[in-house]
Parts: sequence; structure tokens; C-alpha cells
Amino acid sequence: MQVKELGHAVLYVRDLAASCKFYGELLGWREVGRYGDAAAVFSAGQRTHHELLLIQVAHDPAPIPTGPRVGLYHLGLKIGESDDELCAALAEVRAADVPIVGMSDHGVTHSLYIRDPDGNEIELYIDVLPAVWREQPLASMMTTRPLRL
Repeated sequence: MQVKELGHAVLYVRDLAASCKFYGELLGWREVGRYGDAAAVFSAGQRTHHELLLIQVAHDPAPIPTGPRVGLYHLGLKIGESDDELCAALAEVRAADVPIVGMSDHGVTHSLYIRDPDGNEIELYIDVLPAVWREQPLASMMTTRPLRL
């Protein structure tokens, strides 16, 4: 067996309406379907049927543990090809009062880290010099330096 691509992510959410607003309005994903008040399906484009499924959980769910833990660290979402696009995203995030938890220059990406309404970390990034790391796989070994936009 060989995985061909990462297909989709499924997130349990406390407040489906708030999460739909975050992923739909702020991040610009298109809602493609709804299972009543129980779940919503989103697509970023034409690559596949859906990339994200949000499922409403029952009352009083356990919060996401803070600090290092086993499980998902963050979702990385490519938002464009240039620092200008990342700067525009930063302005939108700030205008929406979304928590910013970091900004990094990883060599192969320039990244902005935010949190969704449930505290899941989301990396919004642009690729840097993809022609280089596509031809030289070792060039994709990330570094982490402060990013100033």
C-alpha cells in the first residue's frame, strides 16, 4: 500500500455554528453539505469531495490538553504563493480577533499559527522556493526562525 495524498480532516467541535463561521467565512472554505445541526462538510476547491468535516459534540466535551501531548499538533493550510498573501491573511486574522500563537520562517514555508474556536492550532502558510525543495529533497528539512511580516 502507498498513501497518495492526505485526503481530509475530521474535527469534533463544541459549537458547530462558530466553527462553520471560522472555517467558512474567515478561512474561505466552501460549505458543501450539512447534516442538520450535527455536522458540516467543507471543501477548499476541486481537488476532492471534501477536505474538512466538522462534527458537533455533546454537552461539556473534554478540552484539548495544553502543552505537548499525543495526537494532532496542528493542521497546515496553504493559503497562497507570496508573503503579500500571508500579510493579507494576517490582517484578516487580526481584524477577526483570532488568537495568533506564532509566526515562523521555516525555510521552505512562511507560516502564521492561529487557533480555531476550539483551540486547535492551524498553520496558514505559503511555500518558499518550491522549485528548490522539489528537486533537492534535503532542502525541505525545516528550520525555525522568527518571521517578520
